[in-house]
Amino acid sequence: MEYDPIKKDLGTVFNKSLFLRKLFYKLLDLLLLRTWHIHRELRAWPNFKSPFTMLDAGSGFGQYSFYIANKNNKCVIDAVDVKDDQIADCAQFFKACDITNVNFALGDLTKPHATNKYDLVLCVDVMEHILEDVDVFKHFNQSMKSGAMLLISTPSDQGGSNADEHGESFIGEHVRDGYPVEEMRDKLKQAGFNKAEILYSYGAPGKIAWKLSMKYPMSILNVTKAFFVLLPVYYIITYPFAYLLNWVDTYTTHKTGTGLIVKAWKD
Repeated sequence: MEYDPIKKDLGTVFNKSLFLRKLFYKLLDLLLLRTWHIHRELRAWPNFKSPFTMLDAGSGFGQYSFYIANKNNKCVIDAVDVKDDQIADCAQFFKACDITNVNFALGDLTKPHATNKYDLVLCVDVMEHILEDVDVFKHFNQSMKSGAMLLISTPSDQGGSNADEHGESFIGEHVRDGYPVEEMRDKLKQAGFNKAEILYSYGAPGKIAWKLSMKYPMSILNVTKAFFVLLPVYYIITYPFAYLLNWVDTYTTHKTGTGLIVKAWKD
């Protein structure tokens, strides 16, 4: 499936005004189950209300930096991405919103970028796109202060990329179908992270919610953009069920799941 063009089309629509862009962020917060999990972990992080420095590693649309910067204006965020158009777009939007504690820059995570700088490194939906993952983890470790936390959301090997019987992923840009827990733990240890906590996300309720919120509408949009007009009606019907399933998935423990929430700490 061609997922990036759909994301770009949606971004173009919601970029027509500051109000629509903020609405877009709010919709992502509501619809994306990984966002529910990330927000929960951020709120539970002891330093979330204190001054801190953070790396948003693979900032994408910028919604996580926007959420954090609005929750804590005492933090300083470096947001990096390999896509220069998204970096320019986010920098312009944040400037228009008068958000001054987020700095956007073009950045390749496979290259070193800082030393002993960050209290928190956030990496959401990125590692499944990068082959040189151990190198990236080493660079994260190097960039972090002692005691800092790395927070990752990425697909697991339990069907996280939704690959079909031919090995083709629902999201075609993935370089791997997902991480086994022990492989993730081992690679983090190779990078210098001796303490890690890895939990499954997208358990049974989350898988249903994801199909309702993302897979089905994105698949239809991939066939015809005309469905965009019907999206509000679709979500009015389906979202109450997806909301309940998201809540259950976020606040229960799963023996297995198609996603991983990874926390690791630098000694």
